[in-house]
Amino acid sequence: MSATVDWLRTSTPGLLLLCGLAIAVLLLAIIRFKLEPFIALLLTGLGLALAAGLPVSQIVGTPLKSSDSLLETGFGGILGHIAVIIGLGTVLGAILERSGGADVLTEKLLNMFGEKGAPVAMGLLGLIFGIPVFFDIGIFVLAPLVYVAAKRGGRSLVLYAMPMVAGLSMTHAFLPPHPGPVSLGGLMGVSLGWLILMGFVCGIPGFIAAGIVWGSWIGKRIQVEVPAEFLVRKRDSGSATADSGSPVAVASGPGAAAVGVAAPVRPPSVVLIGGIIAIPLVLILGATFGSQLLQANSTPLEVLTFLGTPAVALLLAVLVAFYVLGIRRGSSVQELGAVTAESLRPVGMLLLVVGAGAFFGKVISATGIGTALAHTMSEAGLPVIVLAYVISCGLRIAQGSATVAIVTTGGIVAPLVTGHGYSQLALALIAMAIAAGSIVLSHVNDGGFWMISKFFNLSVKQTLQTWTVLETILSVVSFAVAALLFAVLT
Repeated sequence: MSATVDWLRTSTPGLLLLCGLAIAVLLLAIIRFKLEPFIALLLTGLGLALAAGLPVSQIVGTPLKSSDSLLETGFGGILGHIAVIIGLGTVLGAILERSGGADVLTEKLLNMFGEKGAPVAMGLLGLIFGIPVFFDIGIFVLAPLVYVAAKRGGRSLVLYAMPMVAGLSMTHAFLPPHPGPVSLGGLMGVSLGWLILMGFVCGIPGFIAAGIVWGSWIGKRIQVEVPAEFLVRKRDSGSATADSGSPVAVASGPGAAAVGVAAPVRPPSVVLIGGIIAIPLVLILGATFGSQLLQANSTPLEVLTFLGTPAVALLLAVLVAFYVLGIRRGSSVQELGAVTAESLRPVGMLLLVVGAGAFFGKVISATGIGTALAHTMSEAGLPVIVLAYVISCGLRIAQGSATVAIVTTGGIVAPLVTGHGYSQLALALIAMAIAAGSIVLSHVNDGGFWMISKFFNLSVKQTLQTWTVLETILSVVSFAVAALLFAVLT
């Protein structure tokens, strides 16, 4: 018995078997027993640490000191990096949502592209508004606007919905401040500036292929009408549009609860909304490129570094939004505080899942499984970027959550890249491979699958034909771009 235990804890095959068993138990707990991912990740991480023979003092610390334990450093290390970013990003998205910014962007894009180009306009709407807004909130806010566009155009709802959800999915998977990419930055030690840059570079081709090309093709072949109960209803004043002519986001369909606040009488300008969304992106990218172009320790670099720190950049964007979209338009500080508190309520469980996933990754690193996996991978000749994509795909297909797939894969892959001399560009591309894998083949175990089905009047078969294929195309094309750049540039 002791020989078997020793083999499991010290040999490469034994460590790999332990890792495989731990992941299998994790998936079984989440899929079969419906255990909350936070609890499942925590239990699996503790079980793996004990099975691998790590000292209790290393796992949880001592009664007098636990700050150096895997439990605290695993949770604290990643949450210290992402909690402020995700919190501020959530608040920024809530302010933009309640300002009527989505209505304004919709009307502007529809006017620019015309009736024939309305599906492309819907795709750009999802892409732009998806940067600061979480995927599910984006669906709630934008779905009624898609209903309006589809009714105006008189064509299938699928034609307008697929480009929009492709934009939301791309930004959710590939771009900060969404939790997956931000978590990868902390787990793999890559700056958010590089993640933003590579997120656009890898994600935009996938968005075009999945949202515009596939969305247009399948939208002409699957006819789905906009149900009467989904349509935007008239306001009490008898007008169905705001003063600007843009559709008011008040609907009696499934998106009604999330968009019960009508667009303001004086909606914000498109330039203003776009400028606020751009503030954190420009500042973070400025710091990233400044570190490459400016002299070390120079005053301009220090200013750019401070302003481009993600937490500072997002804080500045939130303050600007508070003033120009809130206080200047008649909102009180108390009202803005209520919006902030409401928007932050769903963030707690998300942070716990990310923290537990980081702890699981810490355990994998401490047991030496990462080193064993790297050795096996090098012997098999499998590039790390391919391994990252395959692991992420497997986790996504098995348990459905993109965030869990990203965080768990990041924890597994991080030991393979730490200390191996990878550049920030290479690390960002590996992170993009993980992000791409996390969205592949969305099916019935994914909450997003059922949201798409419900909000766009699709049967299960139609959702598989449209949304599932869209997500897979987005995943494969984005990974192909990341893999090609990794082979050519690193």
